[in-house]
Amino acid sequence: MSTEWVLHCTTTLAQLDPGASASAAQLAQYYDLPAPYLTKQLKKLVRAGLLAATTGPRGGFQLARPASEITLLQIVEAVDGTSPPYECREIRQQGRGALPPGECRRTCVLAEKMGEAHEAWRHSLAGSTVADVIATLPASAPSRTRRRLSETG
Repeated sequence: MSTEWVLHCTTTLAQLDPGASASAAQLAQYYDLPAPYLTKQLKKLVRAGLLAATTGPRGGFQLARPASEITLLQIVEAVDGTSPPYECREIRQQGRGALPPGECRRTCVLAEKMGEAHEAWRHSLAGSTVADVIATLPASAPSRTRRRLSETG
């Protein structure tokens, strides 16, 4: 859930005019999200060097570097960490169906397949930048986003 939020918010921030920012409250209202929790997630992107934050009445969040230098993998890992989602606990060696240790010298084929899938997923996200996402939007999207975002907060 929070990964979806930060991916969308980062893409939204990338559509702002250079130097412009949006507050967490604006982004929360724009997407109908809980502002305190969204703020926590956006701060993770700041710590990762993907967003910059300013305080004060005109403060908010903006990209810390060009959208072409921010990958989707960087955003995901800033929020979710880098641990693979699948962890093999060798259940093939447990219970009534336990295999003998000699049949478990090789890594479990399911662990191999899940590892391959995770690496393919990481490779795909590492090869996609926020700028790539913005480039797929209709030409009218950035101005519409800026207008609607300015109507919030």
